[in-house]
Amino acid sequence: MSMSTVTVRVDEDTKTSAAAVLADIGLDVSTAVRVFLRQVVLRGQMPVELLQDPFYGQSNQAALKASLAQLESGQTVTHTIDELQAFE
Repeated sequence: MSMSTVTVRVDEDTKTSAAAVLADIGLDVSTAVRVFLRQVVLRGQMPVELLQDPFYGQSNQAALKASLAQLESGQTVTHTIDELQAFE
């Protein structure tokens, strides 16, 4: 089987942190990428669940914009614990 090179750009902190975690389980970054790609082929899909950060969700962004508009108009902004937990 012929081999191919894959180049990935990632910030240094992410690479260093990922390499440390992978080293703890006995893998280097190249091996982990090969395992990942092989799992994509075997499963026919991403082998990990991709989750959206709730902070960037539409409802939270709308609430943040509304709060910012209140602050900019000189109003006091308050939220209940229940409202804040709804954004989690």
